[in-house]
Amino acid sequence: MLLAISDLHVSHAANRLLVESLRPTTPNDWLLLAGDIAEQESDFTWVISTLSQRFAQVVWTPGNHELWCTPKDPLKLPGVLRYEHLVNICRKYNVLTPEDEFCRYHMGDGSAVTIAPVFTLYDYSFRNTFDYTADQAIERARRCGVISSDEFFLKTYPHKSIIDWCRERIQYTEKRLNIIPDDEDIILMSHFPIIRKPLESLRNTEFSIWCGSEKTHQWASRKGVRMVVYGHLHIPNIEYIQNIIHIEVSLGYPRDWQEHRKCSYLVELDGLLEHANEYR
Repeated sequence: MLLAISDLHVSHAANRLLVESLRPTTPNDWLLLAGDIAEQESDFTWVISTLSQRFAQVVWTPGNHELWCTPKDPLKLPGVLRYEHLVNICRKYNVLTPEDEFCRYHMGDGSAVTIAPVFTLYDYSFRNTFDYTADQAIERARRCGVISSDEFFLKTYPHKSIIDWCRERIQYTEKRLNIIPDDEDIILMSHFPIIRKPLESLRNTEFSIWCGSEKTHQWASRKGVRMVVYGHLHIPNIEYIQNIIHIEVSLGYPRDWQEHRKCSYLVELDGLLEHANEYR
């Protein structure tokens, strides 16, 4: 079975206890971790080591929280250096990352799908049409009482800005996606939504500027893409947009998931894909 979850935020005690309870249903289950596992290196390593021992294969892509440089974390590596360090931790436990070769997952119906974890960040382009620059969009959000902690904790070294880092990541990712054969079905796995529409569910729409890039919109319609798995919004949801499944798999903070307590916090993807295949 192919399972997915994001936004574990294990610095919260209730979330850590929940992660301790996560188990596969069969020895062959795969798990997609779509970012925001933890802010501190020790918590991140604990999650990666714990879940990699339970699931046949774990695939991870970072969110924004993994990249924070907070005063409490002994690891002071900023930006790209921090990301590369987390990738090395994953490789120690055989967890796949956006820097590894894309893998093929074989479903129960005999079909297979390519899992493509992507890491792109954001460039403030999901902004109000009245704001012509990123600075204007950030100021508008601030006046509305909305600001992302990224503005204080997410360092972009050696890039001058998050916009530059996002641009580099998108260019890198497009080159990788272009090598996937045209006859392969694809699951895109990203922490951030790759299109704007899911952002309509945000309570404060000004937060959209910290949620992705307009430059990734075309990826949802590229040949072979069957599903987009993402998190970040803390609004679990599934939408069929132009015959593509867009599914938000976040756990979120305790106040998020405790409001809609359910039996399983892992989202099963196989059935959704097989059902969609019936109508292809």
